[in-house]
Amino acid sequence: MVDPCSDKVMAKFECLLDRSLSLDPQGRAYKRVMWTIAASILAYGTLQCALALAIGSTQLLEDGLDWAYGVALCGIAAFVFGRGVRIERLSALVIAFILAVGGAHTLYALWAAIQDPRPDEPLTFAISTVSSVVIAFSVIAALWRFRHDPNPLVQATWLSSRSDAIASVLSAVTAVALKQLPVRWPEHVIDVVLAGICFQAAWAILQTELREQRTEVSHEVTHFEHQPLYVVSASHSAQV
Repeated sequence: MVDPCSDKVMAKFECLLDRSLSLDPQGRAYKRVMWTIAASILAYGTLQCALALAIGSTQLLEDGLDWAYGVALCGIAAFVFGRGVRIERLSALVIAFILAVGGAHTLYALWAAIQDPRPDEPLTFAISTVSSVVIAFSVIAALWRFRHDPNPLVQATWLSSRSDAIASVLSAVTAVALKQLPVRWPEHVIDVVLAGICFQAAWAILQTELREQRTEVSHEVTHFEHQPLYVVSASHSAQV
């Protein structure tokens, strides 16, 4: 006797396989790259958290948990890509929301640092700074060939990775330079700038989505205006 549950599982698997096969080579490559990036960031973040727990570093643990944003963003993009224009555009908005949350979290961390200032741990600073720059530019290199793809989801991930690269370099360079100053407020200014970069990337994704919606509405209006008049008349007479 065949288990109906196993039939449903196989049907879903075949459906997912058909969707993957329906993608062009560029689409399959993008999906594969996004899964690879998500898995790599998850693996590194897990190792960093394990190291933080082993040495008892709260700051390193917090930095390790921050990689969850990148895992969620890349995982969502990889999972929904190729499932239809509507869900891809919705996922692009989800990515914009994740970026906005990341910016808000940066401001929250800044407020906490102002309220309870703590000296940076040299090991934590070195690991977090180097890893953020290396991973950010590795993602940029992996997504470079997709940067001109008009798909809103691909554009959202590209804008996110570009913002991460800019933020990581800015944070690393300024942090090293400002460590020599006797005051902390210049570092706080940089944190505000980093939060602004996240918000700017989220807004750019929203603008792309709004532009797509305006284009669709314009095409629908143009299509309606060019319909023959007798078609409307015929449908009206049929209703009467």
